[in-house]
Amino acid sequence: QVQLAESGGGSVQGGGSLRLSCVTSGYPSSGNSMAWFRQAPGKEREGVALMNSLNTTKYADSVKGRFTISKDNNKNTLYLQMNSLKPEDTGMYYCAARDGWTLSLRESVYNYWGQGTQVTVSS
Repeated sequence: QVQLAESGGGSVQGGGSLRLSCVTSGYPSSGNSMAWFRQAPGKEREGVALMNSLNTTKYADSVKGRFTISKDNNKNTLYLQMNSLKPEDTGMYYCAARDGWTLSLRESVYNYWGQGTQVTVSS
């Protein structure tokens, strides 16, 4: 059974940084893709960044140059380093995974989801 558990959210002022972590269990380290999504109040969930097991990455335009996705296979952990945070980055952040490679940040592509961790950025 695949399980994803996010942590690292919190409240920061604009311009600050946070690092989110997603620990996986029951999920293979090869032949797959993982991503971070976020959902602001009253808005649809949107893809933020992805990394597949070929280490190919993709970012939403809104976070390019500020966010970095990475992983540590030895720790079964996916990370999202978020720098230069803005109030519009506020939302619930979710870790997602799918079997197989993808370069898509569409929500429907991912099979497994974590419970989310809240990020709040104040101005």
